[in-house]
Amino acid sequence: MNTKALKYFVTIAEMKSFSRASEVLHVAQSALSVSMKNLELSIGLTLLRRHDKGAQLTDEGGRLYKHAKEILQKLDDAELEMQELKGLIKGEVRLGVPSMMGSYFFPDILMAFKQQYPDLKLTIIDAGTQSIRKMLLDGELDLGVILNENVPDSLAIEPLVEDEMLVVVSPEHEFATKRSISITEFFSQELIMFKKGYFHREMVDKLCIEHGFEPNISIETNLIPMILKVVQKDFAIGALLKLVTEQEKGVVGISFDPPITLKIGMAWRKTGYLSVADKAFMEFTKQALPAAIGREK
Repeated sequence: MNTKALKYFVTIAEMKSFSRASEVLHVAQSALSVSMKNLELSIGLTLLRRHDKGAQLTDEGGRLYKHAKEILQKLDDAELEMQELKGLIKGEVRLGVPSMMGSYFFPDILMAFKQQYPDLKLTIIDAGTQSIRKMLLDGELDLGVILNENVPDSLAIEPLVEDEMLVVVSPEHEFATKRSISITEFFSQELIMFKKGYFHREMVDKLCIEHGFEPNISIETNLIPMILKVVQKDFAIGALLKLVTEQEKGVVGISFDPPITLKIGMAWRKTGYLSVADKAFMEFTKQALPAAIGREK
């Protein structure tokens, strides 16, 4: 079992096709077939089930895939650490950020960071908490902004900000003059919600389970401008962080009764290697986020 064969195996498993893996790896399909046949013979197990539409992992292959993925990630981490010991710095920070944080507060932080570290590349992925967790664990992201709640044991997290989730309504809505809104009142309305997987939606789904409600979701979208437009037109109501609601005209933010507070943090894979660039960005964000939030208010 060698690392080249494991890399081929992982790519075929993820592409679910020898031909697509061949294109990604720039390796002849026949060479991939020979490599996989030799890998299976050396182990004594069938790892991939070939069929007309591609290839599928067997149960045994699924178990090896988890180990192979971790081994390849470890090798990448080791190579990066050795490069940094020679004075080389990784030129990229791969960051996952949910829409609400990414749209309002991180642009200023990213621009300020780039001014200080102009040679570093920043790759930003907009995704929900669940997707960011998975991408961190799979080694697709270095850092991720997620809800600091029920964090997997394999992830470490540094607290960033704590904020209240508010009900957002049109100034013409019947709730607009209320000081607070009960969970029952909230779920009595047509709602516009983020799609499943975002911390905003996780909060709503959790409330439904706790109180036995069936939400009347008329629109699902991850586009904040659309959420704001729909609420402003009094077509539906929603829920957004107080930090966001305070700076948007044409909507009214109202506390839940009882209030709902969310804790947000920066997460990374415990077994992964954080580069000098990753550590610098995390420290920079911790210092810059309060100022960015203050400017937006």
